[in-house]
Amino acid sequence: MKKNIQINKKPAFSLWIFLLAGALLSFSCSSTEQMMDIEYTSPNVSSLSNVEAPSPDPRVGLGAGLFDAEEAIWNLKKLSSTPPPKDFLGVTNSDLAFKENYAIQGNYNGVVVWDISDPSNPVLVKDYLCPASQSDVSVYGNLMFVSGEGYSGRLDCGTEGVQTAVSAERLRGIRIFDITNIEEPEYIANVQTCRGSHTHSVLKDPNDDENVYVYVSGSAGVRPEEELSGCVNMSPDEDPNSALFRIEVIKVPLSNPEAAAIVSSPRIFENLEEPPSHGLAPADKQAMEEAKANGAFTFEFGGSERVMSNGFAMRMLNVLIEERGGTAGEPTAADTTALRERATAMVNEMFGGGGDDSGRKGPNQCHDITLYPEIGLAGGACEGYGLLLDISDPANPTRIDAVADSNFSYWHSATFSNDGKKVLFTDEWGGGGQPKCRESDPMEWGANAIFTIENGKMKFQEYYKMPAPQTSQENCVAHNGSLIPVPGREIMVQSWYQGGISVFDWTDPNNPVEIAFQDYGPVAADQMANGGSWSVYWYNGAIVSSEIARGLDIFELEANPYITQNEIDAANSVKLDYLNAQGQPKFVWPHTFALSKAYVDQLERNKELDNTTVEMARQSLANAEAANPKVRKKILTELADKMDGMASGNEKVKMLTESVRGLASNQ
Repeated sequence: MKKNIQINKKPAFSLWIFLLAGALLSFSCSSTEQMMDIEYTSPNVSSLSNVEAPSPDPRVGLGAGLFDAEEAIWNLKKLSSTPPPKDFLGVTNSDLAFKENYAIQGNYNGVVVWDISDPSNPVLVKDYLCPASQSDVSVYGNLMFVSGEGYSGRLDCGTEGVQTAVSAERLRGIRIFDITNIEEPEYIANVQTCRGSHTHSVLKDPNDDENVYVYVSGSAGVRPEEELSGCVNMSPDEDPNSALFRIEVIKVPLSNPEAAAIVSSPRIFENLEEPPSHGLAPADKQAMEEAKANGAFTFEFGGSERVMSNGFAMRMLNVLIEERGGTAGEPTAADTTALRERATAMVNEMFGGGGDDSGRKGPNQCHDITLYPEIGLAGGACEGYGLLLDISDPANPTRIDAVADSNFSYWHSATFSNDGKKVLFTDEWGGGGQPKCRESDPMEWGANAIFTIENGKMKFQEYYKMPAPQTSQENCVAHNGSLIPVPGREIMVQSWYQGGISVFDWTDPNNPVEIAFQDYGPVAADQMANGGSWSVYWYNGAIVSSEIARGLDIFELEANPYITQNEIDAANSVKLDYLNAQGQPKFVWPHTFALSKAYVDQLERNKELDNTTVEMARQSLANAEAANPKVRKKILTELADKMDGMASGNEKVKMLTESVRGLASNQ
């Protein structure tokens, strides 16, 4: 019996040894050197130094139309085009904000809420009729903030306007809504300001969970004291309480938003001199001479001569007619002579151009302020200057630096790089209603200016302008956009009004390059008609455009040699709960295979690794992705160790190494 037992034990032990050896061999063969390699496909990657854009450019010569215009598109896929609801059709669509699955679109008639859960089929949730220009919109938590600046906005959201120069019914400032039930926004408060709110920016201070702050940029004339107490239309030299040369900061207690109020009026423009200007473009000079020859009224504003539209001229004439007690709409020769003499003074008084101060001082307002609370900085686009602000004390921002540029006319908005080491400013030359992308227009005018931030100072690097010439029937100039969170790169999508949408890479601040675009033909073939993309922002994988005349357009990026599917997938791994583009978020990427693959693609594109190393990295990632968690961790750790040895100061290799180690630690 014992013998049989001993005889039976030997084969059992041998089998156990055999199985253990097989398991060890299997584990050993799971290393990157010995396992059977998984098949994979390398993406088509090309350098940005030689982008092959469509030629001839299909944006040139597109046929006109409102909802039937011809369209050109490159490296983008359109998911949907949705016209405005009835009460908003034919009225200017303005800025966008996002919350959860909703896109909230401003309009001069109010606010439109879209459910974009399915971006190929946006669903109208609410069209809230509440007229006020521009109805720029932002969100935080269950609150929605809407700008009002025009003279016809009413406190009660009525559509009949305000007919008198001084009225207790007028709204110029910030409206606050409770959107706990977004299908039925509740108008709960407003904060009136002396110059209204052309735009605003919402600041959530990382160190304050009880309040949010709203920075208000007002560009209209100062209200009469009789309409809003404390409003002073004098220079600060004459009256320190002047409503000019300042912004407003509103503090909103989250537990009691009805108590929102102005807490400071920082004078961030002090000691700035008149900025240099560039005058008129060749086409504008010719148009100016033709307009004068035809009897048009002109005026000086912002340092340049401008032609007054027929409608605005009649509005100014009616002011003069009212002064003498005449009948509106029936000007005399004396009225027209008076308007030619007084046009500049009247316009500057109405729109805060600064009167006599405009030739001696810098800006008295900001158009827009982009807040980046995670780095404690803001970029102020302020008429003739770009400002860098310290917002570490949210109620009391202070100016760190200011830059001016003779190629810029009207500093409009700002966007920081994700690491806060660069900032891009836009120039809304012509105010958004003029054709400034004609073939004869200088490429440096109405463009973007890119700066590096070095020791708290902004240093100019290069300009970028949408490269396709547009017609004289298309308002076109740099406008609103946002970063797309492609890791390791600065890629921005930006609106250019009727110049369409441009996606460009400005990772190298000296070499911004367009990599995608979309454009419609003019709204009208034979005259200037307002239209185009007012704002376009990336939000959780969708690129959403507020089309001034046509409604809401939604796109997504298509993979191409200049942005791979891995880079797109890594960008789309970033998920935001909400987005106000003027409250810039800091992007943080989860550790995914797409992130690591994106870095490999970039290392190949920039020729920072040789082809053999690139293929080794891709093969290891493919093998790891197909393996079980235990084996995957071993492969990823080995790859990270190899890349560590190759880093030698290369930041992108370090990013790849960190992402691979992050993947390994998740197993």
